[in-house]
Amino acid sequence: MAVEKQAFADETKEDAILEKLGYQQELKRSFGLLGMIGFSFSIVTSWTALGGVLIVGVESGGPPVMIFSWIAISIVTLAVAYSMAEICSAYPVAGGQYSWVAVLAPPSMARGLSYVTGWFMLTGLLAMGATNNFIGANFILGQANLAFPSYTIERWHTGLLAYLIALIATTVNIYGPHLLDRISKGILAWNILSFVIVVIVILATNDHKQPASFVFHDFQNFTGFGTAFTAILGLLQSAFGMCCYDAPAHMTEEMKNASREAPKAIILSVYIGAITGFIFLISVCFCIGDITSTAQSTTGVPLIQIFYDSTGSVVGACFLASLITVIVLVCANALLAEGSRSLYAFARDRGLPFSSIFAKVEPKRQVPVYAILLACVVQIALNSIYFGTSTGFNTVVAIATEGFYLSYAMPLLVRIIARFTGNAKVLPGPYTLGRYGIVLNVIGLVFLLFTSITFNFPTVNPVDYNNMNYTSAAIGVIGLISIVTWLTTGRKHFTGPQTGIMNVVGKGIVGEDSRSGIPATAMMSSEKGGEILDMKDL
Repeated sequence: MAVEKQAFADETKEDAILEKLGYQQELKRSFGLLGMIGFSFSIVTSWTALGGVLIVGVESGGPPVMIFSWIAISIVTLAVAYSMAEICSAYPVAGGQYSWVAVLAPPSMARGLSYVTGWFMLTGLLAMGATNNFIGANFILGQANLAFPSYTIERWHTGLLAYLIALIATTVNIYGPHLLDRISKGILAWNILSFVIVVIVILATNDHKQPASFVFHDFQNFTGFGTAFTAILGLLQSAFGMCCYDAPAHMTEEMKNASREAPKAIILSVYIGAITGFIFLISVCFCIGDITSTAQSTTGVPLIQIFYDSTGSVVGACFLASLITVIVLVCANALLAEGSRSLYAFARDRGLPFSSIFAKVEPKRQVPVYAILLACVVQIALNSIYFGTSTGFNTVVAIATEGFYLSYAMPLLVRIIARFTGNAKVLPGPYTLGRYGIVLNVIGLVFLLFTSITFNFPTVNPVDYNNMNYTSAAIGVIGLISIVTWLTTGRKHFTGPQTGIMNVVGKGIVGEDSRSGIPATAMMSSEKGGEILDMKDL
């Protein structure tokens, strides 16, 4: 009984925080900490993500770039993750980055920056879902090619199978939302177990391992560019592998005790991802066979070729690949859930065309059905890029990663701007970075902006229309759409969270709701038993 009372008190407290930001609790809170770690790690799942885009690393620098860039990116990613966890603790709302920008930015630019951030965030989420669909399709078709060498993989095969994966994820999200927490707990165990099996099997069966000089020193270049430029291109694999750790932020309205548990899930998913990703990369790089044949494998998936070269068995290679395929398929479900919740939140703030439709929650299942369907349609549209260009996969990977990184950068940017303009707010959540906050904000912002620029570079030389990196064009179109819709409808209708309630945090000063003018008293996080804890407590 005491446990039930505490759970009810925590849920009521989280609902009250949401109400202070101007929202009504409509989604069912079914996720606990373990389930959310599983949900988040099923999306981050760095080792499988690295395996899915292994061809990027193999062609752009090879093992040395893959390994050392992973170490560097994992370290600086923690600066971003801790910064985001602190903000999420204070504002546990499904809008995530764009909602945080609305609250934290100087008032004169808050709504506009929030609106643009929302568009970049949605771009990253939906493109990441499309990328995952590609990876799932590639792994399935790659196994078919390995088992039946006479079968030739065509681009349209990949595209249609990616469509099917998106449709299956949509069905599960609409008709089985109550299963998400259970699936997330189960896939966490499956993920870790699969990781252990894959690493042990390839290391134990491979009898022609590469020397340490190959893994840590020998530079590989299939791009046609110079060494330095190629190394920069190789960062994309690691950047993609360490992405999506904001997932718990978008599911906070379905979490129990979200202000405490969501930050833990964000940080832990990065640590787990960094460790498993590093061990996986080391193992795979020692087990790579001929680098040229691996990069040009008819399976289309270098990792499957490595599995086959290591085990010498089609069945063994397909078994290992199937372990990863299951993770990728569950990840498709999680990414669609995350993307649809973000669309729902943005529509709730009237940030989308036809927002009234996409903000609806189906009362029986308590899920935003129309937002789920929209997420599915956008993913399918992005998967269609592959029909038109041979570098369509790399392009969608870059669009996804850049969309995420730009949306991650915006809250950090406004936090820094606010400090220098005298508009900085004390975050009222239970976790705080204290004096280290500004340092981590700056480190994270520099990293995010640098990588966001490099994602636009062409990946093959000489460059022509068929292998061009169209990321800059896609991001430009999205930026243009966000500006046009802001000028035509967003400026009049977009609301965002109630930003006035945190004007002077912790001093009892009455703020004003930015939408309705209704007074709202700022609340200290220590009221009614709350406490301020350092992020080291994670």
